[in-house]
Amino acid sequence: MDEQNILRLKGGGKEIILIGTAHVSQESVELVTRVINAERPDTVSVELCQARYESLVQKKKWQDTDLIKIIREKKAFLLLSNLMFASFQRRIGRKLGIRPGQEILAAVEAAHSVGASIYLADRDIRITLSRTWRLMSFWSKIKLLGQLISTIWEVGDIREEDIEELKKKDVLEALISEIGKSLPELRKILIDERDQYMACKIQSAPGQKIIAVVGAGHVPGIQKYWNEPVDLLPLEQVPPKGRFSSVLKWAIPVLIIGIVVLGFFMSGKVKVAHMVKWWVVANASLSGAGAALALGHPLTILAAILASPLTSLNPMIAAGWVAGLVEVLVAKPKVKDFETLADDISSVRGFWRNKITRILMVVVFTNLGSSVGTFVAIPLMLKVLT
Repeated sequence: MDEQNILRLKGGGKEIILIGTAHVSQESVELVTRVINAERPDTVSVELCQARYESLVQKKKWQDTDLIKIIREKKAFLLLSNLMFASFQRRIGRKLGIRPGQEILAAVEAAHSVGASIYLADRDIRITLSRTWRLMSFWSKIKLLGQLISTIWEVGDIREEDIEELKKKDVLEALISEIGKSLPELRKILIDERDQYMACKIQSAPGQKIIAVVGAGHVPGIQKYWNEPVDLLPLEQVPPKGRFSSVLKWAIPVLIIGIVVLGFFMSGKVKVAHMVKWWVVANASLSGAGAALALGHPLTILAAILASPLTSLNPMIAAGWVAGLVEVLVAKPKVKDFETLADDISSVRGFWRNKITRILMVVVFTNLGSSVGTFVAIPLMLKVLT
């Protein structure tokens, strides 16, 4: 990581020095500190939003997390995905002997030392993740979850000869780019849109001399959009739910009820009882299996089993939310679970050991089991009918 990672740009009569970094590189830390001390800019702009800035510089920020609110607002998968990305960075960082994001902290500290102001250039992480979630199909979300899990497992297989190569690039953007090959909508939101956003925000930073510190993977994109007009408003909006998904979530319960009613008039109570049996068995067993896979408390697993046959017929509530709330009540996360969260997600086992991530996995895995159970139950019910 040397001077070739520095790009000097002009915009709005300002001098802007763009530094591309790897988020797990000691060379990046030294480069950022050296350039800021030498250039003494008016402003240091960093690849952070307010929420990420606070979580990075305020060690106790996690303790304010309201898990019940996260579950009720359907954000468990978003938070779990974010933690999986963070896990990837932390595990790579441990192999390279550096804390992820250290170069951002170094930029903030160096800015304070030379009297420069801090300017946050990245889009709010909640908007980014919400746009990702809203624009991805159900199966794309399942594919993403599978790829994230497999990637976390594969980190342990990194060879020594790969270490030096990892130091030369932003490993998180490299991961997203790799996943983006099979999920192009993910790359568009997590990389391309943020390139546009940061190109615009960096140029609007106060001061005449600005140093911008971003992941190396964003530098080509920022350079691409540097002289193009960017409308921030569409990039800051969460798109509305698609009409198809809104119709589908009501269509499935109507279909199930329709099959049962049809079965009653065609075949009588006996076959209806068999259809209801398959509906309950498929939903309950797979939802319970999802909660068990997350190592949920026995009461949580029971809640998933009992809730799933009913919640699958009600688009306004999900079995995972019920199971997650029960897990919150019985597991009772403590301050230490938030304090050790960063270290726990550094290992696969830690995701199950930490009560916070276990609760999130209960929600996600139970909902996944319930969804699969619904699609398994429908052909079984139709088979009884025919």
